[in-house]
Amino acid sequence: MSTPESSSQPSLVQQSRDGDILVLTINNPPVNAFSPGVPEGLKAGLDAAAADDSVKAVVIIGGGRTFVAGADIRTFDMPREQSPDLRGTIEKLDAFTKPTVAAIHGTALGGGLELAMGCTYRVAVPGAQVGLPEVKLGVLPGAGGTQRLPRVVGAAKALDMMLSGNPIRATEAGQLGLIDRIIDGDLLAGAVEFAREMADARPLPRISERSVPGATPDVFAAARQGIRKTHRGQLSPSLIVDLAEMAAAVPFQEGWDAEATKFMEAKDSPQSRGLRHIFFAERESAKIPGITKDTPTTEIRSAGIIGAGTMGGGIAMNFLNVGIPVTIVETQQEALDRGLSVIRRNYENTARKGRMSMEDVEARMALLTPTLDMGDLKDADIIIEAVFENMDVKKDIFTRLDGIAKPGAILASNTSTLDVNEIASVTSRPESVIGLHFFSPANVMKLLEIVRAEKTSDTVLATSMALAKRIRKVGVVVGVCDGFVGNRMVHRYGDEARQIVEEGARPEDVDASMNALGLPMGPFQMSDMAGLDIGHAIRQHQAKVAGQPKPDGWLDRIVETGRKGQKTQGGIYDYDETRRPIPNADMQKLIEDYRAEKGITPREITQEESTKRLAYSLVNEGAKILEEGIAQRAGDIDVIYIYGYGFPAYRGGPMQYASEQGLKNVVADLEKYGQTPAPLLKRLAEEGKTFAQYDAEKGRA
Repeated sequence: MSTPESSSQPSLVQQSRDGDILVLTINNPPVNAFSPGVPEGLKAGLDAAAADDSVKAVVIIGGGRTFVAGADIRTFDMPREQSPDLRGTIEKLDAFTKPTVAAIHGTALGGGLELAMGCTYRVAVPGAQVGLPEVKLGVLPGAGGTQRLPRVVGAAKALDMMLSGNPIRATEAGQLGLIDRIIDGDLLAGAVEFAREMADARPLPRISERSVPGATPDVFAAARQGIRKTHRGQLSPSLIVDLAEMAAAVPFQEGWDAEATKFMEAKDSPQSRGLRHIFFAERESAKIPGITKDTPTTEIRSAGIIGAGTMGGGIAMNFLNVGIPVTIVETQQEALDRGLSVIRRNYENTARKGRMSMEDVEARMALLTPTLDMGDLKDADIIIEAVFENMDVKKDIFTRLDGIAKPGAILASNTSTLDVNEIASVTSRPESVIGLHFFSPANVMKLLEIVRAEKTSDTVLATSMALAKRIRKVGVVVGVCDGFVGNRMVHRYGDEARQIVEEGARPEDVDASMNALGLPMGPFQMSDMAGLDIGHAIRQHQAKVAGQPKPDGWLDRIVETGRKGQKTQGGIYDYDETRRPIPNADMQKLIEDYRAEKGITPREITQEESTKRLAYSLVNEGAKILEEGIAQRAGDIDVIYIYGYGFPAYRGGPMQYASEQGLKNVVADLEKYGQTPAPLLKRLAEEGKTFAQYDAEKGRA
């Protein structure tokens, strides 16, 4: 292989020759994103090949670890004339008169796969992955993906790939005809050999000239029915189905033109802005002031869990799933046996669904050591307490752990609300203590609130962040306060929900108002699932700490009837075998009697009022948390609410949602409904700023 022909070429694409084959290598690390410089380099290479009769074919390959991982998302907000010309590059490829071969390793995603489909042929190493994940950012394939993919793999498979956004392996793509040859061994050598074989083949097999296999009305009807469940309320999935149907019904050029228009419609929507916001916010949440790549970390080779209940068992599974041995402690053999049986049952259910083998089940269970002796945790690198939410109990455990755990072991509490500083104070090593707040079910939910106490060391914090990634969680660092970020906000949200019912709404109408916003559960559905007794106990504790009378709201009275939610088959709602919430007439009468006793005349509350009051109560509390420094960024709050509380990702989280509504409007509505806007929220509204701008300015400070 020779050196590049034009060493002075400023583009991100290098040209080199292997005899009669021109090789264009994209070098735009780390993932060869299709950003400015790449299209110019590819076009220049094609022009060079067209002008040179000795060039028989062109190979396009990625330098480094991947082909092209997709378009650079940061270019989405560029003016059209400044954004990288992916469509123009693919048009040039489609019209090119010599064979072009995309040589794929790593990933060809989004614009990367569209670029490859613009080529005459595609070859790949077996482990490569290809896909069109645009739906995950609220957009759609905008450079021919909706028109070309159905023509290659058929309507049904193309819809599945575009609507899920999930990639497929090159071996499967080969079976579908999307990859023309799997290359074992040196990819470039294999691609050049393939290009030479196809150099004289005519006519060129352009995808744009094919028809769409399997394009029956039933396929598109089924896709539309499916997205009503999987992508409820979202714009881009319906546009994808429409465009795939066009691919089967109209000439390629007409579908190509329509795709460009629909892409801009999706890209400029609040939904896409929300999804792009959370894409970047999740990455920013991993950045912690004072913590660098050079901050030392502790290797976690073993873990101890105290408590084998729902949370303890779920937490243990996270470690077992990645091969970390766990010692799990209980006080009674019966509780220990019950906890182990739940863990085994969870794994066996997964195996029955085909997502792991029974050998995997046994391998994971073999890593689990049950014990009734806390002293067996003496060699653990990290010990996580996951017992009942009671400060005295937790302090007793940490006092004992202080005398058991080896030097350097991380001592973590899974507390969801309590003061980690107070817990740490009973140890002789508060620098080793941290809060690791897992969300239920802990083996499923992706969020991990990492609670940095006053004396938590940088090493413990950095290790916890690395551990979160290792056990496949999204770790977000928060500060110490009652409820940290997520639960502090949800407590305020719950207060507002109860107030709305007290004023005249029915619980099911309040829940419906948040379902309409895109949340899978409203506040009362969520309370019934979590257990009404938990919220009741928290309110009792808060009142006691504040020296206030025992809470006696309508929801407290429901708990006092013995109804605790789904676990007692009834709480605010009744539940059938499918756990569908069913309004209960007796509970509605209890609410009405409560209003009468308190002299409250019920009034009609619209869905709009309920939605605004609930959503903005989250935002208002979030603004207070932000100003107090409990959360580092508004984006962190959004990540917490999407991964921990089911806030729809396409809304971008509560803070991004508020910015979309306009913070001036949010402040006006808070005041209209009797809430006092947080000082930070009011200031940003007066300055005409968004929370994202606040984060950006704070980051530059």
